[in-house]
Amino acid sequence: GRAGCPYPTLCPVCIAFQLAGYEATLPISEKSNPITRELDKADPVQIVQLLKECDAEIFQEEDEALLSYTRLYSESVLKTMINIISKVQEVLKDPDNTLIVLSGGGTSGRLAFLIAVSFNKLLKGLGQLPRYTYIIAGGDRSLVMSQEGLEDCALLGIEELSKAPFVAGQLDFCMNNLDIFLPVLVGFNPVSMARAGSDGSSRMKGGSATKILLETLLLAAHKTVSKDTDISEKCLLEILRTYERAHKVTYAQSKKIAALVKQAGTSLQKKACVYMVGWHTLGIIAIMDGAECIPTFGADYNDVRGFLIGDHSEMFNKEACFLWQGPQFAFSQEDFVKTILPSLTELDTVLFLFTLDDDLAEVEKLVVQVKEKTSNVQALSHATVGQYLPASLKKLVPSIMSIMWPILFLEYEGNFIQKFQRELSTKWILNTVSTGAHVLKGKILHNYMVNLRISNSKLFWRAVCILQRFTGHSQARCLEGLLQTIYDPEVLSDDIRNAELSKHIAIATEKSKVVPTALLCLLRNCSVQEAQLRLDTSPSIRAAIESSLNAPGRKRGADKSDSTGRSA
Repeated sequence: GRAGCPYPTLCPVCIAFQLAGYEATLPISEKSNPITRELDKADPVQIVQLLKECDAEIFQEEDEALLSYTRLYSESVLKTMINIISKVQEVLKDPDNTLIVLSGGGTSGRLAFLIAVSFNKLLKGLGQLPRYTYIIAGGDRSLVMSQEGLEDCALLGIEELSKAPFVAGQLDFCMNNLDIFLPVLVGFNPVSMARAGSDGSSRMKGGSATKILLETLLLAAHKTVSKDTDISEKCLLEILRTYERAHKVTYAQSKKIAALVKQAGTSLQKKACVYMVGWHTLGIIAIMDGAECIPTFGADYNDVRGFLIGDHSEMFNKEACFLWQGPQFAFSQEDFVKTILPSLTELDTVLFLFTLDDDLAEVEKLVVQVKEKTSNVQALSHATVGQYLPASLKKLVPSIMSIMWPILFLEYEGNFIQKFQRELSTKWILNTVSTGAHVLKGKILHNYMVNLRISNSKLFWRAVCILQRFTGHSQARCLEGLLQTIYDPEVLSDDIRNAELSKHIAIATEKSKVVPTALLCLLRNCSVQEAQLRLDTSPSIRAAIESSLNAPGRKRGADKSDSTGRSA
Protein backbone atom coordinates (compact mmCIF):
# COMPACT_ATOMS: atom_id res chain seq x y z
CA GLY A 1 0.00 0.00 0.00
CA ARG A 2 0.95 3.67 0.25
CA ALA A 3 3.71 4.64 2.65
CA GLY A 4 2.32 5.62 6.02
CA CYS A 5 -1.20 4.24 5.54
CA PRO A 6 -2.22 2.35 8.73
CA TYR A 7 -4.88 0.24 6.96
CA PRO A 8 -3.39 -0.90 3.62
CA THR A 9 -5.69 -3.92 3.34
CA LEU A 10 -8.86 -1.92 3.96
CA CYS A 11 -8.09 1.50 2.45
CA PRO A 12 -9.81 1.87 -1.00
CA VAL A 13 -6.97 4.07 -2.29
CA CYS A 14 -4.35 1.50 -1.28
CA ILE A 15 -6.37 -1.32 -2.80
CA ALA A 16 -6.63 0.57 -6.10
CA PHE A 17 -2.87 1.23 -5.94
CA GLN A 18 -2.11 -2.46 -5.41
CA LEU A 19 -4.51 -3.61 -8.12
CA ALA A 20 -3.16 -1.27 -10.79
CA GLY A 21 -0.13 -3.48 -11.39
CA TYR A 22 -1.70 -6.81 -10.40
CA GLU A 23 -4.66 -6.55 -12.77
CA ALA A 24 -2.85 -5.11 -15.77
CA THR A 25 -2.39 -8.52 -17.39
CA LEU A 26 -5.80 -9.96 -16.56
CA PRO A 27 -8.51 -10.33 -19.22
CA ILE A 28 -11.12 -7.58 -18.91
CA SER A 29 -13.79 -10.01 -17.75
CA GLU A 30 -11.53 -11.15 -14.88
CA LYS A 31 -10.76 -7.66 -13.60
CA SER A 32 -12.23 -6.25 -10.39
CA ASN A 33 -14.84 -3.53 -11.05
CA PRO A 34 -13.91 -0.36 -9.11
CA ILE A 35 -17.61 0.40 -8.57
CA THR A 36 -18.13 -2.64 -6.33
CA ARG A 37 -14.78 -2.71 -4.53
CA GLU A 38 -16.52 -2.20 -1.17
CA LEU A 39 -19.46 -4.50 -1.99
CA ASP A 40 -18.79 -6.77 0.99
CA LYS A 41 -19.44 -3.89 3.42
CA ALA A 42 -22.66 -2.73 1.77
CA ASP A 43 -26.16 -3.04 3.24
CA PRO A 44 -29.07 -4.23 1.01
CA VAL A 45 -29.93 -0.72 -0.23
CA GLN A 46 -26.29 -0.03 -1.09
CA ILE A 47 -25.88 -3.44 -2.76
CA VAL A 48 -28.77 -2.68 -5.12
CA GLN A 49 -27.36 0.76 -5.93
CA LEU A 50 -23.88 -0.63 -6.69
CA LEU A 51 -25.18 -3.39 -8.95
CA LYS A 52 -27.52 -0.91 -10.66
CA GLU A 53 -24.46 1.18 -11.53
CA CYS A 54 -22.63 -1.89 -12.84
CA ASP A 55 -25.55 -2.88 -15.08
CA ALA A 56 -25.78 0.70 -16.37
CA GLU A 57 -22.22 0.35 -17.71
CA ILE A 58 -23.62 -1.89 -20.46
CA PHE A 59 -25.23 1.18 -22.02
CA GLN A 60 -22.41 3.70 -21.59
CA GLU A 61 -21.42 5.66 -24.64
CA GLU A 62 -17.71 5.51 -25.46
CA ASP A 63 -17.13 9.16 -24.57
CA GLU A 64 -18.78 8.66 -21.15
CA ALA A 65 -16.48 5.82 -20.13
CA LEU A 66 -13.29 6.14 -18.13
CA LEU A 67 -11.71 3.20 -19.94
CA SER A 68 -11.45 2.85 -23.68
CA TYR A 69 -13.21 -0.51 -24.01
CA THR A 70 -15.44 -1.27 -26.97
CA ARG A 71 -19.05 -0.62 -25.99
CA LEU A 72 -22.50 -1.80 -27.00
CA TYR A 73 -23.07 1.45 -28.90
CA SER A 74 -19.56 1.54 -30.41
CA GLU A 75 -19.54 2.06 -34.16
CA SER A 76 -17.45 -1.09 -34.66
CA VAL A 77 -19.98 -3.20 -32.71
CA LEU A 78 -22.95 -1.82 -34.66
CA LYS A 79 -21.19 -2.46 -37.98
CA THR A 80 -20.34 -6.03 -36.96
CA MET A 81 -23.98 -6.60 -35.93
CA ILE A 82 -25.19 -5.38 -39.33
CA ASN A 83 -22.74 -7.75 -41.02
CA ILE A 84 -23.97 -10.70 -38.94
CA ILE A 85 -27.60 -9.76 -39.59
CA SER A 86 -26.97 -10.01 -43.35
CA LYS A 87 -25.73 -13.58 -42.80
CA VAL A 88 -28.75 -14.45 -40.62
CA GLN A 89 -31.02 -13.09 -43.34
CA GLU A 90 -29.51 -15.58 -45.81
CA VAL A 91 -30.38 -18.43 -43.42
CA LEU A 92 -33.92 -17.19 -42.87
CA LYS A 93 -34.50 -16.96 -46.63
CA ASP A 94 -33.45 -20.61 -47.10
CA PRO A 95 -35.31 -22.43 -44.31
CA ASP A 96 -35.14 -25.91 -45.85
CA ASN A 97 -31.35 -26.15 -45.95
CA THR A 98 -30.07 -24.05 -43.08
CA LEU A 99 -30.07 -23.85 -39.30
CA ILE A 100 -29.00 -21.28 -36.69
CA VAL A 101 -27.10 -22.86 -33.79
CA LEU A 102 -26.36 -21.05 -30.55
CA SER A 103 -23.57 -22.72 -28.58
CA GLY A 104 -21.83 -22.10 -25.27
CA GLY A 105 -20.83 -23.41 -21.87
CA GLY A 106 -22.29 -22.47 -18.48
CA THR A 107 -24.24 -19.21 -18.55
CA SER A 108 -23.61 -18.78 -22.29
CA GLY A 109 -25.09 -22.22 -23.00
CA ARG A 110 -28.15 -21.46 -20.87
CA LEU A 111 -28.65 -18.21 -22.76
CA ALA A 112 -28.30 -20.15 -26.03
CA PHE A 113 -31.16 -22.36 -24.84
CA LEU A 114 -33.35 -19.42 -23.78
CA ILE A 115 -32.86 -17.51 -27.04
CA ALA A 116 -33.39 -20.60 -29.22
CA VAL A 117 -36.69 -21.26 -27.40
CA SER A 118 -37.79 -17.62 -27.89
CA PHE A 119 -37.07 -17.43 -31.60
CA ASN A 120 -38.55 -20.83 -32.38
CA LYS A 121 -41.70 -19.52 -30.68
CA LEU A 122 -41.57 -16.43 -32.91
CA LEU A 123 -41.34 -18.66 -36.00
CA LYS A 124 -44.18 -20.87 -34.77
CA GLY A 125 -46.36 -17.77 -34.40
CA LEU A 126 -45.64 -16.97 -38.04
CA GLY A 127 -46.65 -20.49 -39.07
CA GLN A 128 -43.04 -21.52 -39.78
CA LEU A 129 -40.96 -24.50 -38.67
CA PRO A 130 -38.28 -24.17 -35.95
CA ARG A 131 -34.94 -22.98 -37.29
CA TYR A 132 -32.96 -22.53 -34.08
CA THR A 133 -31.21 -25.07 -31.91
CA TYR A 134 -28.67 -24.87 -29.10
CA ILE A 135 -25.63 -26.70 -27.77
CA ILE A 136 -24.56 -26.48 -24.13
CA ALA A 137 -21.44 -28.09 -22.69
CA GLY A 138 -22.59 -31.16 -20.78
CA GLY A 139 -25.94 -31.44 -22.55
CA ASP A 140 -29.36 -30.52 -21.21
CA ARG A 141 -28.47 -31.48 -17.64
CA SER A 142 -26.20 -28.40 -17.53
CA LEU A 143 -29.25 -26.19 -18.05
CA VAL A 144 -30.56 -26.90 -14.56
CA MET A 145 -27.44 -27.99 -12.67
CA SER A 146 -23.97 -26.51 -12.95
CA GLN A 147 -21.49 -28.85 -14.68
CA GLU A 148 -18.78 -26.30 -15.37
CA GLY A 149 -16.02 -28.88 -15.83
CA LEU A 150 -17.45 -29.93 -19.18
CA GLU A 151 -16.60 -26.50 -20.60
CA ASP A 152 -12.97 -27.70 -20.77
CA CYS A 153 -13.68 -30.65 -23.05
CA ALA A 154 -13.00 -29.72 -26.67
CA LEU A 155 -13.56 -33.28 -27.87
CA LEU A 156 -17.03 -33.26 -26.34
CA GLY A 157 -17.87 -30.15 -28.37
CA ILE A 158 -16.77 -31.82 -31.60
CA GLU A 159 -18.72 -34.96 -30.68
CA GLU A 160 -21.87 -32.84 -30.25
CA LEU A 161 -21.31 -31.33 -33.69
CA SER A 162 -20.70 -34.65 -35.40
CA LYS A 163 -24.17 -35.84 -34.45
CA ALA A 164 -25.59 -33.34 -36.94
CA PRO A 165 -23.26 -32.20 -39.74
CA PHE A 166 -25.33 -29.06 -40.39
CA VAL A 167 -24.90 -27.78 -36.82
CA ALA A 168 -22.30 -25.07 -36.19
CA GLY A 169 -20.75 -25.12 -32.77
CA GLN A 170 -17.23 -25.19 -31.46
CA LEU A 171 -15.18 -22.54 -33.18
CA ASP A 172 -12.13 -24.56 -34.19
CA PHE A 173 -14.27 -27.27 -35.75
CA CYS A 174 -16.23 -24.66 -37.68
CA MET A 175 -13.11 -22.88 -38.87
CA ASN A 176 -11.88 -26.16 -40.36
CA ASN A 177 -15.19 -26.65 -42.18
CA LEU A 178 -16.00 -23.22 -43.56
CA ASP A 179 -17.72 -24.75 -46.55
CA ILE A 180 -20.46 -25.90 -44.16
CA PHE A 181 -20.37 -23.50 -41.23
CA LEU A 182 -20.38 -19.73 -40.76
CA PRO A 183 -19.02 -19.23 -37.23
CA VAL A 184 -19.75 -16.07 -35.20
CA LEU A 185 -17.97 -15.58 -31.87
CA VAL A 186 -19.35 -13.39 -29.07
CA GLY A 187 -16.82 -12.52 -26.36
CA PHE A 188 -15.96 -9.74 -23.94
CA ASN A 189 -12.16 -9.68 -24.11
CA PRO A 190 -9.91 -8.51 -26.94
CA VAL A 191 -8.44 -11.48 -28.82
CA SER A 192 -5.04 -10.67 -27.32
CA MET A 193 -6.46 -11.18 -23.80
CA ALA A 194 -8.66 -14.20 -24.47
CA ARG A 195 -7.43 -17.37 -22.83
CA ALA A 196 -7.11 -20.84 -24.28
CA GLY A 197 -9.92 -21.91 -21.94
CA SER A 198 -13.15 -20.12 -21.10
CA ASP A 199 -13.52 -16.40 -21.68
CA GLY A 200 -14.13 -14.83 -18.32
CA SER A 201 -17.30 -14.69 -16.29
CA SER A 202 -20.66 -14.10 -17.99
CA ARG A 203 -23.12 -14.60 -15.11
CA MET A 204 -24.00 -10.94 -14.71
CA LYS A 205 -23.05 -8.12 -17.12
CA GLY A 206 -21.56 -10.43 -19.76
CA GLY A 207 -24.71 -12.56 -19.74
CA SER A 208 -26.99 -9.53 -19.95
CA ALA A 209 -24.97 -8.04 -22.82
CA THR A 210 -25.00 -11.40 -24.65
CA LYS A 211 -28.80 -11.54 -24.37
CA ILE A 212 -29.17 -7.96 -25.60
CA LEU A 213 -26.78 -8.40 -28.55
CA LEU A 214 -28.19 -11.70 -29.82
CA GLU A 215 -31.85 -10.81 -29.41
CA THR A 216 -31.33 -7.43 -31.08
CA LEU A 217 -29.54 -8.74 -34.16
CA LEU A 218 -31.79 -11.80 -34.57
CA LEU A 219 -34.97 -9.78 -34.16
CA ALA A 220 -33.70 -7.17 -36.62
CA ALA A 221 -32.93 -9.97 -39.11
CA HIS A 222 -36.45 -11.41 -38.80
CA LYS A 223 -38.04 -7.97 -39.14
CA THR A 224 -36.11 -7.00 -42.27
CA VAL A 225 -36.72 -10.38 -43.95
CA SER A 226 -40.43 -10.19 -43.12
CA LYS A 227 -40.75 -6.65 -44.49
CA ASP A 228 -38.20 -7.17 -47.28
CA THR A 229 -36.19 -4.11 -46.20
CA ASP A 230 -32.52 -3.39 -45.62
CA ILE A 231 -31.10 -3.30 -42.12
CA SER A 232 -30.09 0.11 -40.80
CA GLU A 233 -28.15 1.33 -37.80
CA LYS A 234 -31.27 3.28 -36.80
CA CYS A 235 -33.28 0.03 -36.56
CA LEU A 236 -30.60 -1.52 -34.32
CA LEU A 237 -30.40 1.53 -32.06
CA GLU A 238 -34.20 1.59 -31.75
CA ILE A 239 -34.17 -1.95 -30.34
CA LEU A 240 -31.08 -1.41 -28.16
CA ARG A 241 -32.64 1.68 -26.56
CA THR A 242 -35.63 -0.39 -25.41
CA TYR A 243 -33.24 -2.48 -23.30
CA GLU A 244 -31.70 0.68 -21.88
CA ARG A 245 -35.18 1.85 -20.88
CA ALA A 246 -35.72 -1.55 -19.24
CA HIS A 247 -32.80 -0.78 -16.93
CA LYS A 248 -34.51 2.42 -15.75
CA VAL A 249 -37.90 0.71 -15.31
CA THR A 250 -36.33 -2.17 -13.35
CA TYR A 251 -34.25 -0.14 -10.93
CA ALA A 252 -37.14 2.25 -10.25
CA GLN A 253 -38.07 -0.65 -7.93
CA SER A 254 -34.75 -0.45 -6.00
CA LYS A 255 -36.41 -0.16 -2.59
CA LYS A 256 -38.38 -3.39 -3.08
CA ILE A 257 -35.38 -5.16 -4.65
CA ALA A 258 -33.38 -4.26 -1.50
CA ALA A 259 -36.11 -5.79 0.67
CA LEU A 260 -35.81 -8.99 -1.38
CA VAL A 261 -32.02 -8.98 -0.94
CA LYS A 262 -32.44 -8.62 2.82
CA GLN A 263 -34.99 -11.44 3.03
CA ALA A 264 -32.94 -13.83 0.88
CA GLY A 265 -29.80 -12.97 2.86
CA THR A 266 -31.59 -13.75 6.13
CA SER A 267 -32.64 -17.18 4.80
CA LEU A 268 -29.09 -18.05 3.72
CA GLN A 269 -27.59 -16.76 6.98
CA LYS A 270 -29.94 -19.11 8.85
CA LYS A 271 -28.88 -22.03 6.61
CA ALA A 272 -32.29 -22.06 4.92
CA CYS A 273 -33.10 -21.88 1.21
CA VAL A 274 -34.28 -19.42 -1.43
CA TYR A 275 -36.64 -20.81 -4.08
CA MET A 276 -37.53 -18.88 -7.23
CA VAL A 277 -40.66 -20.12 -9.01
CA GLY A 278 -41.23 -18.64 -12.45
CA TRP A 279 -43.81 -19.07 -15.19
CA HIS A 280 -42.56 -19.93 -18.70
CA THR A 281 -39.30 -18.18 -19.68
CA LEU A 282 -39.15 -16.37 -16.33
CA GLY A 283 -38.76 -19.86 -14.88
CA ILE A 284 -35.77 -20.42 -17.20
CA ILE A 285 -34.21 -17.20 -15.87
CA ALA A 286 -34.78 -18.48 -12.31
CA ILE A 287 -33.18 -21.85 -13.08
CA MET A 288 -30.18 -20.10 -14.66
CA ASP A 289 -29.61 -17.91 -11.63
CA GLY A 290 -29.84 -20.80 -9.18
CA ALA A 291 -27.51 -23.04 -11.18
CA GLU A 292 -24.88 -20.30 -11.40
CA CYS A 293 -24.71 -19.82 -7.62
CA ILE A 294 -23.04 -23.22 -7.25
CA PRO A 295 -19.71 -22.45 -8.97
CA THR A 296 -19.80 -18.70 -8.26
CA PHE A 297 -20.34 -18.78 -4.50
CA GLY A 298 -19.60 -22.42 -3.66
CA ALA A 299 -23.29 -22.76 -2.81
CA ASP A 300 -25.12 -26.03 -2.24
CA TYR A 301 -27.51 -26.86 -5.08
CA ASN A 302 -30.46 -26.29 -2.76
CA ASP A 303 -29.36 -22.88 -1.38
CA VAL A 304 -30.74 -20.82 -4.28
CA ARG A 305 -32.87 -22.74 -6.72
CA GLY A 306 -35.17 -22.06 -9.65
CA PHE A 307 -38.29 -23.85 -10.90
CA LEU A 308 -40.18 -23.61 -14.18
CA ILE A 309 -43.99 -23.55 -14.20
CA GLY A 310 -45.72 -24.27 -17.49
CA ASP A 311 -45.39 -26.56 -20.48
CA HIS A 312 -41.79 -27.30 -21.42
CA SER A 313 -42.42 -30.32 -23.64
CA GLU A 314 -40.91 -28.72 -26.76
CA MET A 315 -38.08 -26.77 -25.15
CA PHE A 316 -35.29 -29.26 -24.57
CA ASN A 317 -33.10 -31.28 -26.91
CA LYS A 318 -33.24 -34.35 -24.68
CA GLU A 319 -35.60 -34.01 -21.75
CA ALA A 320 -34.87 -37.64 -20.86
CA CYS A 321 -31.52 -36.33 -19.55
CA PHE A 322 -33.35 -35.14 -16.42
CA LEU A 323 -35.13 -38.39 -15.60
CA TRP A 324 -33.79 -40.36 -12.63
CA GLN A 325 -30.74 -38.08 -12.34
CA GLY A 326 -31.31 -37.20 -8.69
CA PRO A 327 -33.08 -34.40 -6.79
CA GLN A 328 -30.58 -31.74 -7.92
CA PHE A 329 -31.94 -32.02 -11.49
CA ALA A 330 -35.57 -31.40 -10.46
CA PHE A 331 -36.95 -28.19 -11.98
CA SER A 332 -40.64 -28.58 -12.90
CA GLN A 333 -43.90 -27.59 -11.22
CA GLU A 334 -44.48 -31.23 -10.30
CA ASP A 335 -40.99 -31.41 -8.76
CA PHE A 336 -41.62 -28.28 -6.69
CA VAL A 337 -44.98 -29.48 -5.41
CA LYS A 338 -43.84 -33.04 -4.65
CA THR A 339 -40.29 -32.55 -3.34
CA ILE A 340 -39.90 -28.94 -2.15
CA LEU A 341 -43.32 -27.93 -0.86
CA PRO A 342 -43.59 -30.68 1.80
CA SER A 343 -40.18 -29.79 3.25
CA LEU A 344 -40.50 -25.98 3.26
CA THR A 345 -39.79 -24.30 6.61
CA GLU A 346 -40.59 -20.89 8.06
CA LEU A 347 -36.98 -19.84 7.44
CA ASP A 348 -37.14 -20.45 3.67
CA THR A 349 -37.93 -17.70 1.16
CA VAL A 350 -40.07 -18.33 -1.93
CA LEU A 351 -40.16 -15.78 -4.75
CA PHE A 352 -42.84 -16.07 -7.46
CA LEU A 353 -42.17 -14.64 -10.94
CA PHE A 354 -44.98 -14.14 -13.45
CA THR A 355 -46.69 -11.76 -15.87
CA LEU A 356 -50.35 -10.75 -15.79
CA ASP A 357 -50.78 -12.72 -19.03
CA ASP A 358 -50.09 -15.96 -17.12
CA ASP A 359 -52.68 -18.16 -15.38
CA LEU A 360 -53.21 -16.05 -12.25
CA ALA A 361 -55.57 -18.61 -10.69
CA GLU A 362 -52.69 -21.10 -10.88
CA VAL A 363 -50.34 -18.51 -9.34
CA GLU A 364 -52.75 -17.88 -6.45
CA LYS A 365 -53.22 -21.60 -5.81
CA LEU A 366 -49.47 -22.19 -5.48
CA VAL A 367 -48.97 -19.07 -3.33
CA VAL A 368 -51.67 -20.30 -0.92
CA GLN A 369 -49.96 -23.71 -0.66
CA VAL A 370 -46.58 -22.11 0.06
CA LYS A 371 -48.01 -19.68 2.65
CA GLU A 372 -49.14 -22.66 4.70
CA LYS A 373 -45.43 -23.46 5.17
CA THR A 374 -43.66 -20.09 5.31
CA SER A 375 -44.63 -16.43 5.61
CA ASN A 376 -41.55 -15.40 3.61
CA VAL A 377 -43.42 -15.25 0.31
CA GLN A 378 -42.43 -12.60 -2.22
CA ALA A 379 -43.56 -11.96 -5.78
CA LEU A 380 -42.43 -10.13 -8.91
CA SER A 381 -45.10 -9.46 -11.52
CA HIS A 382 -44.81 -7.83 -14.93
CA ALA A 383 -47.78 -5.96 -16.40
CA THR A 384 -48.47 -3.73 -19.39
CA VAL A 385 -50.13 -0.34 -18.91
CA GLY A 386 -53.84 -1.03 -18.53
CA GLN A 387 -53.42 -4.38 -16.75
CA TYR A 388 -54.07 -4.63 -13.01
CA LEU A 389 -53.25 -7.16 -10.32
CA PRO A 390 -56.31 -8.96 -8.90
CA ALA A 391 -57.15 -7.75 -5.39
CA SER A 392 -57.01 -11.35 -4.14
CA LEU A 393 -53.36 -11.69 -5.24
CA LYS A 394 -52.43 -8.33 -3.70
CA LYS A 395 -53.95 -9.51 -0.44
CA LEU A 396 -51.99 -12.77 -0.55
CA VAL A 397 -48.67 -11.00 -1.21
CA PRO A 398 -48.95 -7.40 0.09
CA SER A 399 -45.28 -6.66 -0.67
CA ILE A 400 -45.54 -7.73 -4.33
CA MET A 401 -43.18 -5.93 -6.73
CA SER A 402 -45.29 -5.00 -9.74
CA ILE A 403 -43.36 -3.66 -12.73
CA MET A 404 -45.50 -1.75 -15.22
CA TRP A 405 -44.25 -1.69 -18.81
CA PRO A 406 -45.32 0.90 -21.38
CA ILE A 407 -47.06 -0.28 -24.54
CA LEU A 408 -44.58 -0.58 -27.42
CA PHE A 409 -45.97 0.76 -30.70
CA LEU A 410 -43.72 -1.43 -32.85
CA GLU A 411 -45.90 -3.41 -35.24
CA TYR A 412 -43.70 -6.44 -35.89
CA GLU A 413 -41.40 -6.81 -32.91
CA GLY A 414 -43.32 -5.09 -30.09
CA ASN A 415 -44.58 -8.20 -28.31
CA PHE A 416 -41.20 -9.92 -28.45
CA ILE A 417 -39.24 -6.89 -27.29
CA GLN A 418 -41.56 -6.62 -24.30
CA LYS A 419 -41.03 -10.31 -23.53
CA PHE A 420 -37.24 -9.84 -23.80
CA GLN A 421 -37.40 -6.73 -21.57
CA ARG A 422 -39.27 -8.64 -18.88
CA GLU A 423 -36.77 -11.50 -19.00
CA LEU A 424 -33.81 -9.13 -18.72
CA SER A 425 -35.48 -7.21 -15.91
CA THR A 426 -36.06 -10.48 -14.05
CA LYS A 427 -32.45 -11.52 -14.67
CA TRP A 428 -31.14 -8.24 -13.24
CA ILE A 429 -33.34 -8.58 -10.15
CA LEU A 430 -32.46 -12.23 -9.50
CA ASN A 431 -28.73 -11.63 -10.07
CA THR A 432 -28.92 -8.79 -7.55
CA VAL A 433 -30.91 -10.83 -5.02
CA SER A 434 -28.69 -13.93 -5.15
CA THR A 435 -25.44 -11.93 -5.19
CA GLY A 436 -26.65 -9.66 -2.41
CA ALA A 437 -27.79 -12.61 -0.30
CA HIS A 438 -24.32 -14.19 -0.55
CA VAL A 439 -22.72 -10.84 0.31
CA LEU A 440 -24.84 -10.71 3.47
CA LYS A 441 -23.88 -14.30 4.24
CA GLY A 442 -20.21 -13.22 4.17
CA LYS A 443 -19.08 -15.17 1.10
CA ILE A 444 -17.56 -12.20 -0.73
CA LEU A 445 -14.37 -10.27 0.10
CA HIS A 446 -14.36 -6.77 -1.43
CA ASN A 447 -15.93 -7.89 -4.74
CA TYR A 448 -14.15 -11.24 -5.08
CA MET A 449 -16.14 -14.47 -4.93
CA VAL A 450 -13.57 -16.08 -2.64
CA ASN A 451 -15.62 -19.23 -2.08
CA LEU A 452 -15.92 -20.17 -5.76
CA ARG A 453 -16.05 -23.88 -6.56
CA ILE A 454 -13.05 -24.98 -8.62
CA SER A 455 -14.88 -26.93 -11.31
CA ASN A 456 -13.00 -26.03 -14.51
CA SER A 457 -9.71 -24.55 -15.72
CA LYS A 458 -11.07 -20.99 -15.79
CA LEU A 459 -12.07 -21.21 -12.13
CA PHE A 460 -8.83 -22.98 -11.16
CA TRP A 461 -6.71 -20.12 -12.48
CA ARG A 462 -9.15 -17.56 -11.09
CA ALA A 463 -8.56 -19.17 -7.68
CA VAL A 464 -4.79 -18.79 -8.10
CA CYS A 465 -5.29 -15.12 -9.02
CA ILE A 466 -7.40 -14.53 -5.89
CA LEU A 467 -4.67 -16.05 -3.73
CA GLN A 468 -2.08 -13.79 -5.38
CA ARG A 469 -4.33 -10.76 -4.98
CA PHE A 470 -4.79 -11.13 -1.22
CA THR A 471 -1.41 -12.56 -0.16
CA GLY A 472 1.04 -10.76 -2.42
CA HIS A 473 2.82 -14.08 -2.98
CA SER A 474 4.13 -15.31 -6.32
CA GLN A 475 2.00 -17.41 -8.64
CA ALA A 476 4.23 -20.42 -7.91
CA ARG A 477 3.72 -20.15 -4.16
CA CYS A 478 -0.02 -19.63 -4.50
CA LEU A 479 -0.29 -22.62 -6.83
CA GLU A 480 1.60 -24.74 -4.29
CA GLY A 481 -0.70 -23.59 -1.50
CA LEU A 482 -3.78 -24.32 -3.57
CA LEU A 483 -2.61 -27.84 -4.46
CA GLN A 484 -1.73 -28.53 -0.83
CA THR A 485 -5.29 -27.63 0.17
CA ILE A 486 -6.82 -29.66 -2.65
CA TYR A 487 -4.84 -32.83 -1.87
CA ASP A 488 -4.77 -32.60 1.93
CA PRO A 489 -4.02 -34.79 3.88
CA GLU A 490 -1.64 -36.15 1.21
CA VAL A 491 1.85 -34.71 1.12
CA LEU A 492 2.53 -32.97 -2.18
CA SER A 493 4.84 -34.99 -4.39
CA ASP A 494 6.33 -34.18 -7.78
CA ASP A 495 3.88 -36.66 -9.30
CA ILE A 496 0.98 -34.64 -7.88
CA ARG A 497 2.49 -31.31 -8.90
CA ASN A 498 3.01 -32.56 -12.44
CA ALA A 499 -0.40 -34.20 -12.77
CA GLU A 500 -2.86 -33.06 -15.43
CA LEU A 501 -4.87 -29.97 -14.48
CA SER A 502 -8.04 -32.00 -14.97
CA LYS A 503 -7.02 -34.23 -12.04
CA HIS A 504 -6.58 -31.25 -9.71
CA ILE A 505 -9.98 -29.92 -10.78
CA ALA A 506 -11.75 -33.28 -10.35
CA ILE A 507 -10.56 -33.50 -6.72
CA ALA A 508 -11.15 -29.80 -5.94
CA THR A 509 -14.73 -29.91 -7.27
CA GLU A 510 -15.71 -32.39 -4.56
CA LYS A 511 -14.34 -30.25 -1.72
CA SER A 512 -15.83 -27.16 -0.08
CA LYS A 513 -14.12 -23.90 0.93
CA VAL A 514 -10.94 -24.77 -0.99
CA VAL A 515 -9.97 -21.19 -1.85
CA PRO A 516 -10.69 -19.68 1.62
CA THR A 517 -8.74 -22.54 3.24
CA ALA A 518 -5.75 -22.05 0.94
CA LEU A 519 -5.90 -18.30 1.54
CA LEU A 520 -5.77 -18.71 5.32
CA CYS A 521 -2.91 -21.22 5.00
CA LEU A 522 -0.88 -18.72 3.01
CA LEU A 523 -1.76 -15.71 5.14
CA ARG A 524 -1.05 -17.42 8.47
CA ASN A 525 1.54 -19.93 7.29
CA CYS A 526 -0.55 -22.58 9.00
CA SER A 527 -1.74 -26.12 8.30
CA VAL A 528 -4.88 -26.96 6.31
CA GLN A 529 -6.45 -28.31 9.50
CA GLU A 530 -5.87 -25.05 11.39
CA ALA A 531 -7.25 -23.02 8.50
CA GLN A 532 -10.36 -25.19 8.33
CA LEU A 533 -10.88 -24.83 12.08
CA ARG A 534 -10.65 -21.04 11.83
CA LEU A 535 -13.22 -21.05 9.03
CA ASP A 536 -15.56 -23.36 10.93
CA THR A 537 -15.44 -21.22 14.09
CA SER A 538 -15.70 -17.85 12.38
CA PRO A 539 -19.02 -16.03 11.85
CA SER A 540 -18.39 -16.02 8.08
CA ILE A 541 -15.77 -16.73 5.44
CA ARG A 542 -15.18 -13.02 4.99
CA ALA A 543 -14.68 -12.51 8.74
CA ALA A 544 -12.12 -15.33 8.90
CA ILE A 545 -10.10 -13.92 5.99
CA GLU A 546 -10.21 -10.32 7.22
CA SER A 547 -9.03 -11.47 10.65
CA SER A 548 -6.08 -13.19 8.97
CA LEU A 549 -5.33 -10.21 6.70
CA ASN A 550 -5.09 -7.99 9.79
CA ALA A 551 -3.30 -10.49 12.03
CA PRO A 552 -0.54 -8.87 14.18
CA GLY A 553 2.92 -9.08 12.66
CA ARG A 554 1.70 -9.95 9.19
CA LYS A 555 3.33 -7.93 6.42
CA ARG A 556 1.28 -7.59 3.29
CA GLY A 557 3.09 -8.77 0.18
CA ALA A 558 6.19 -9.94 2.12
CA ASP A 559 6.95 -12.15 -0.86
CA LYS A 560 7.36 -9.39 -3.45
CA SER A 561 6.00 -10.15 -6.88
CA ASP A 562 5.71 -8.31 -10.15
CA SER A 563 2.50 -7.62 -12.03
CA THR A 564 2.48 -11.06 -13.63
CA GLY A 565 2.61 -12.79 -10.26
CA ARG A 566 6.18 -14.08 -10.73
CA SER A 567 8.71 -13.59 -7.95
CA ALA A 568 10.73 -10.42 -8.53
